[in-house]
Amino acid sequence: MRTKPINKKFEPVPFIISLAITLAIGFVASLFTRPEIGGWFAGLQKPWFNPPPWLFAPVWTTIYILIAIAAYLVWKHRSNSLKYSITRNIYLLQLFLNFSWSIVFFGMHQILGALVVILLLWASILFNFVWFNKYSKIASALLIPYFLWVTFAAFLNLYIYLLNS
Repeated sequence: MRTKPINKKFEPVPFIISLAITLAIGFVASLFTRPEIGGWFAGLQKPWFNPPPWLFAPVWTTIYILIAIAAYLVWKHRSNSLKYSITRNIYLLQLFLNFSWSIVFFGMHQILGALVVILLLWASILFNFVWFNKYSKIASALLIPYFLWVTFAAFLNLYIYLLNS
């Protein structure tokens, strides 16, 4: 199938939509997280490397912005090709898993279930990185902080599970 030529011109509306989607996911997930920080989460045993609660919001906001920029850069290459469909579906899967983790961990208090979700998220980010790289090395590179933070968060989730089971 023919792909449309790459538009090098910045398109504000699609960029804003991409940004709105990722930030909305973060905001809605925070609705499950925030009420639990001072209650259920505060009562859990945590490892020595657990960051202070105030750090999570700015880190996640930055990561969501980077994800949105990466998605926008890949979107500019959109087509009806199988390659693009796979790339888009992997991206959507990692967004779904990202959103799901907060619900499972904070909303449902399922630490082991959240560990499973975050490991699936980790793998989906890795696939997302590989498939975004087929379209834009910059888009792929923008996912590196996300991958590193989720790697850290997975270890944190594992240690919280081990300390509280």
